[in-house]
Amino acid sequence: MSTKRQKRYAEIKYKKTKKTKRTAVLSVIVVVSVVFLAVLFIAIFDYVFPPAGDKRAGETRRDKKEFTLFFSDAEERFLLPEKRFLPKENTLEKQATEIVVSLLSGSKTGLVNTFPNGAELNSVKREGEDTLVVDFRESLVKNHPGGSSAEMATIYSLANTLTANFPEIKKVKILIEGKQRESLKGHIGLREAFYANNDMISPARSK
Repeated sequence: MSTKRQKRYAEIKYKKTKKTKRTAVLSVIVVVSVVFLAVLFIAIFDYVFPPAGDKRAGETRRDKKEFTLFFSDAEERFLLPEKRFLPKENTLEKQATEIVVSLLSGSKTGLVNTFPNGAELNSVKREGEDTLVVDFRESLVKNHPGGSSAEMATIYSLANTLTANFPEIKKVKILIEGKQRESLKGHIGLREAFYANNDMISPARSK
């Protein structure tokens, strides 16, 4: 039979072993928690303050501004405004390019798109003080459904959008692959630059 001293020794040894295991487990938990929090902090810091060479740096820090884009109603009779927040650019031409690309991407609120799927932009350049020259790829003509109503919706959604967002711009000239065309798809001539057509804006939405 075990003596009292042996029992006492065994009890102390058991408690010491149990305490050691508990300390080890707690140590592991603390280390894992610290590592997790450190990684999380670094990830959040890197996202909020990306390195100077990181492509996300410009995207994260760019301010946005509200612009007005015009799309069509269901009957293609009137244009309806849609507010859109877009990144602010440092030149009028870059900002206009951002707006036209958004116009090509279509409405976000269920309005009817005025440009066909697949229509692509080449460039937007300022000509003189009051004119923007918008050069599209051949895909605009190729994919356009045609018809006077659809062509007018395309042309004036562009002209009204650009002149509404840039008070200094009064006219919009449309080119296809850098050249003038007689018409977009046989109905609306493209030889002359276009002014905004406020008669096409829905009476219920115009101000």
